[in-house]
This record gives sequence, structure tokens and C-alpha cells, in this order.
Amino acid sequence: MSAIADRLHALLHDLRDARHPGLEPRNRMPQLPRLREWQSQRLGQSFGSLRGHARYGAAAEFFLGDLYGAADASWRDRDLARVLPTMLRWLPTGVLASLADALELDLISVRCDLGLVEHLPDGLINVGRYADAYRRSVDIGARSRQIDLIGGVGRELEAIVRKPFVLGVLKLARGPARGAGFGELQAFLERGFSAFRAMGRADEFLRTITVGEQRAMKRLLEAHPDPFGFQLTVE
Repeated sequence: MSAIADRLHALLHDLRDARHPGLEPRNRMPQLPRLREWQSQRLGQSFGSLRGHARYGAAAEFFLGDLYGAADASWRDRDLARVLPTMLRWLPTGVLASLADALELDLISVRCDLGLVEHLPDGLINVGRYADAYRRSVDIGARSRQIDLIGGVGRELEAIVRKPFVLGVLKLARGPARGAGFGELQAFLERGFSAFRAMGRADEFLRTITVGEQRAMKRLLEAHPDPFGFQLTVE
């Protein structure tokens, strides 16, 4: 248990530093919210078929909205840090490992976004400028790990939600969580668990996302003129 506890504490520490480095947090730069909004719209177009799918729609909204939306998610770091001692006492190691993978995915995404905005100084983003910033800032190992974690976290979540007691415990925790100041975190977890439980098998859903992102990464690195298959601009 000490190894997973150490990993979770280290990831939360690194996330805090990535979101709030020094006295002037880089996540307050105007480019970063614009980048996140652009990427959120890009993902929505890339995986619009999943969002409109009767079976996969709720899971797609959770993935594209809650896990990688445009809003700042530093509240999750704060709430998780506060509730982590209780989680370490009560949750099985497998669930804690899944949580650590989700935090690692978040950390890689934050670091990649910060690298991108260094090459988008005026905040104007279109496909061409995004692709150029991507190539200038890319850490190929980190980007590959990011895509691997999307699939891994999704498969782990699929396995967890099959346990019949998990969603029931989350629903019972609504009142206590709100009273303890963790209502937003509890609601976030319940949305994810409910969406994945309703979806059932996640193989096709996760394959669509990971294969699509691998293809986009390859085309971005190759300077393909239309890496996503559409054009998108945020003025």
C-alpha cells in the first residue's frame, strides 16, 4: 500500500506545481483557457459519432467534458488531496491504482497544454497554428503515454463499475460528501461511474478514441495539411 500511496501523493504534488508554478500561475495565461476550449471543440468534432450514440453518448460526454473539458480542474486536486487519507484506508489497491493512472493522465495533459501555449503567444488558434505548436513542443513519449492511459483508465473504470456495490456506495455518499465539502468530487465520480455502467462493454468506445488519437498524432507529426479531417478556428 505504501507504494501506491507514495505515487498518489507525488502525482497530486506534481499536478499542483504544474497548475500553479510560483507566484504567477501559468494556467491564468489567457492562451490556456482558449487552448482548452479549442481542444474541447476539436475532440467534440473528432468523436461526434460517440456523443450522438445511444449507448456511448453519456460516456463520451464524461470523457470529453469532465475528463478533458475546457474548465479548470484544480478543484479535483484539492478535494482528492483532502480525502486521500480516507481513500487509502478504505479503497482496494486496484481502485487506487486506477485513480493514480487517471491523475497521471491529467498531469501529462496539463504539461502538454503548457508546452503548447508557449508557442501560441497571441492565443489565436486554428488547425495550422495548433499543428505547428504541437510539433514544436511535442514530447513523443509523453503523448504516446497519454493515449495509452486513455485506453487503460477506461478499461480500469469499466472493470470497477461492474462491481455492484460501487455505484450504490457513491449514491449513499451524496449527503455526507456535500456536508464534508466534497460534493463536487462525489458528483464527478458518480457521473463517470453511471456513464460507464450504462454503456456496458467499452472496447469499441475506447478503441475509437485511442485509434483516432493515434492517427491524429501521426498526421500532426508528419505535418499533414488536414490532420483531423476538418478545420476549426476559435477567434
